[in-house]
Amino acid sequence: MKKLTRAEAAEFLAAHDHYIILTHNRPDGDTIGSAAALCRGLRSLGKTAHVLENKGVSPRFEWLHQGLTTRQVEENDCIVSVDVASPEILPQDFKPLLGRIRLRIDHHSSATSFTDFELVDSASASCAELVYDVLNLLNCPLDKDMAEAIYVGASTDTGCFRYANTTAHTFSTAAACAQAGARIYQLNMELFETNTLARLKMQGWIVDNIKMLRNGSMCVCAIPKQVELDMGVTGDDMDNISSFPRTVAGVCMAATLREADNGDVKLSVRAVPGYDATKVTVPFGGGGHKGAAGATIKLPLQEAAQAVERIMLEQNP
Repeated sequence: MKKLTRAEAAEFLAAHDHYIILTHNRPDGDTIGSAAALCRGLRSLGKTAHVLENKGVSPRFEWLHQGLTTRQVEENDCIVSVDVASPEILPQDFKPLLGRIRLRIDHHSSATSFTDFELVDSASASCAELVYDVLNLLNCPLDKDMAEAIYVGASTDTGCFRYANTTAHTFSTAAACAQAGARIYQLNMELFETNTLARLKMQGWIVDNIKMLRNGSMCVCAIPKQVELDMGVTGDDMDNISSFPRTVAGVCMAATLREADNGDVKLSVRAVPGYDATKVTVPFGGGGHKGAAGATIKLPLQEAAQAVERIMLEQNP
């Protein structure tokens, strides 16, 4: 594996063609937006580029990949992953491509190298910002569709620019997106200001069932699958629900656990500066950032919650 600078990654992309772009499992706005922007940028240069269809993309974000996806990967395609921290978080049907992925563009501080080349900058608040930088170096004209894809990636990974990972570069990237015609107000309303009744009910359930630890500086919430089914919440309703417990006054670290359809437990941890969310997820084979990290736990929900609680109580800010 060879580490690349932004300029070297741009040179790599300029030198190749026939791109297939991969996103991660349970795709969020950053991986989806980064893939869409990179695909459109490469096409603007006359390259052949597609995003490999990810079955997990929710209706909330699927508009970003309209007209960009394919289900086929040819033998000589150049495969690039975006916002994929480790091979474990690739969708199951993408994993046969391991060993063929040429370039990884990512910003996770806790990550695993699995490609021939990688551009990784953990100081970047979002992968979308890295994609924006590389496309600039390729002299790609930033049109409205590319700008909206980059804005979705940057804004969702920073909580609409509220999280501690937000930098001056994040704001300059967002400003460029606005100048290129991105619908800033509409996107902010759709992504951050609109809730379904089912999501609000779920937030109420979390308030009633949250477990406070260490004098209220930490909390754990384990959400049974049956509760989600009874409330009728969708994947979009549950998107970023793990950030909600962290909004309780005084909470510095919050862990949310959800049962997956296959019986696994999905762990998401959110933390304020001074705390490290990865210290809770790495023991379970996960990773991420100090402020936001995740893992998959192969235990029953309550056993998983107890294990997470023990690890959290071992942490010192």
